[in-house]
Amino acid sequence: MSVVQTTDIALCQSIRKTVFTDEQGVSTADEVDGMDEHSVHFLSYLNDKPVGTARVFIKDGSAKIGRVCVLKGARGTYQGQALIKACLDWARAQGHPRAVLGAQLDALGFYEGLGFTAYGEVFNDAGIDHRHMELIL
Repeated sequence: MSVVQTTDIALCQSIRKTVFTDEQGVSTADEVDGMDEHSVHFLSYLNDKPVGTARVFIKDGSAKIGRVCVLKGARGTYQGQALIKACLDWARAQGHPRAVLGAQLDALGFYEGLGFTAYGEVFNDAGIDHRHMELIL
């Protein structure tokens, strides 16, 4: 398993399409939000195959992590944790004091296990309930 920073946005979008659009029913209009060009992207590899992706960009002084996903066949192999760690390491290296994300409700425990804390009310994003989460770096 490895995680690398990448400029291959098309590959990241392909993985995201499989997970968010094909599996979860998120529309392409909601998934492709115009922020990819302003983000740092990461890919995770398992047996030399790309299986997960995440991105991070700076919003209001915080590192905003998003579009975190792992292909179904690679779930349970710690790809998600490795992707979040890569995003957090990047944010720390850039000197950002806080990381934030919007977590699907069924992923709250995953992010809490990585040190994030939920705040605010439940909100709907692309037809899926989410909560804001933060981690002080």
